[in-house]
Amino acid sequence: MSEQQGGVSSGPGALFAIGGAEDKLKKRTVLQEFVEAAGGPKARIVVVPTASALGPDVVDVYRALFAALGAESVVGVRPENREDADDPAFIEPLDDATGVFMTGGNQLKLAGVVTGTAFGRAVTAAHARGAAVGGTSAGASILAEHMIAFGRSGATPRQRMSQLAGGLGLVQGAIVDQHFAQRNRYGRLLSLVAQSPGLLGIGVDEDTAAVVRGTHLEVVGRGAVTIFDGSRITSNAHYAKRSEPILASGVVLHVLPATATFDLQARVLLSYGPQPPAEEIAEMQAAEADLQKLAREIAAEGVSPKYYAERKRRAGRRTKRPAAAGESRPEATEPITAGAELDHPDLPDRPATQSDSETV
Repeated sequence: MSEQQGGVSSGPGALFAIGGAEDKLKKRTVLQEFVEAAGGPKARIVVVPTASALGPDVVDVYRALFAALGAESVVGVRPENREDADDPAFIEPLDDATGVFMTGGNQLKLAGVVTGTAFGRAVTAAHARGAAVGGTSAGASILAEHMIAFGRSGATPRQRMSQLAGGLGLVQGAIVDQHFAQRNRYGRLLSLVAQSPGLLGIGVDEDTAAVVRGTHLEVVGRGAVTIFDGSRITSNAHYAKRSEPILASGVVLHVLPATATFDLQARVLLSYGPQPPAEEIAEMQAAEADLQKLAREIAAEGVSPKYYAERKRRAGRRTKRPAAAGESRPEATEPITAGAELDHPDLPDRPATQSDSETV
């Protein structure tokens, strides 16, 4: 992650594509991650409810949520038409925002009001200077360059199953769909990938976020992010008629649960599963370095590690055997030197070396 400066990173901010219905009452994992990415206690968040059919209450809900999660300030800005979206009074709150959050609702309305306006350009500029930009449901779809305006549910991809509109273009080379598993939107996303194989299809479940930083996508929340990679697809999308099923063969499927990380550019899985804390990673790296050093030292003396292990075992056994009259034997704490003799019949004799007088 980029270095924080006054609550905003020095590079482009994180992008949060949330699949809708994010938990607002219990753990609130997804919203907490967004607030932290926006600066935590220094977060200044602008809520954009343009897509919503609800009144001021939707802003009040998110204002209360983000404040409870530690944000410094939360304001609502609601352009209702393109004239509003070019009005400096609506754009000014974005100038010092560390987070921009777009609510769910009507995707086509959101695209029609925001894209290609001064407001849309201000959101893009905020992201470029380090603000976290996110949205839930419709607010997630608009993050991509091409957004799903509307479409039908169903598992089978069909011709004319959905309609595209222009998005903000913050997520390049992809189409983002939401409420994915819950509303069975596999078919419509796959149909779009079949029609435009150069675009990744990203389907986000409810209460789940696809968090994009640079070219890496990380999954946060209780659901999964489904990715369709059609770069090697065989399809009949160019001649399928009306609402006929579309051939989609050779599509690579990725279903990514929480903690999974995916490279959007290379289109490969990078990691998955819980990662150890930073201090544990540092300890493991230090231990590995010590082992490597020990291996080099042993190799430099030309002595096998098994030789030392066997000598230590034999010495321990001698300390447990009762000594015969007049017999001397080493104490358990006596160091074993490389020159000490070993009466083990299975070990071959070896020539004396310079290191024979050194202590192991």
